[in-house]
Amino acid sequence: MPKVHEVEPQVVIMDGKMMNEPLATAGLSPGWLATELEKIGVTVDNVFLGQVDAYQQLYVDLYDDKLQVPAPQGKALLLANLKKLEADLELFAVSTKDKDAKAMYTRTSAALAQVISDLKPMLQG
Repeated sequence: MPKVHEVEPQVVIMDGKMMNEPLATAGLSPGWLATELEKIGVTVDNVFLGQVDAYQQLYVDLYDDKLQVPAPQGKALLLANLKKLEADLELFAVSTKDKDAKAMYTRTSAALAQVISDLKPMLQG
């Protein structure tokens, strides 16, 4: 299996200050960062260190270790959506009476199952 080349994480917050250059390097805006911080319920002032990985997942280390920050769930959500799509395709294949449509749904479901199998190690890690 070929290895995936992952981009180095970018430090986008340091000592409670937003760092615009690494944010732009990651292809993100200050507005995106503000939205992500709002989702987890913290302000930039409370963040000792914030990093964005190759999948645009924000990881933060807060000054106050007593505050709990939810872990990013983007990869898990993508895997769940792919599995739901596979199940939907299988359901369409079972419920249709058209032989061509049934074959197409079955082929597409099998192809998606292979994609899920290939991506699972990256999306679960």
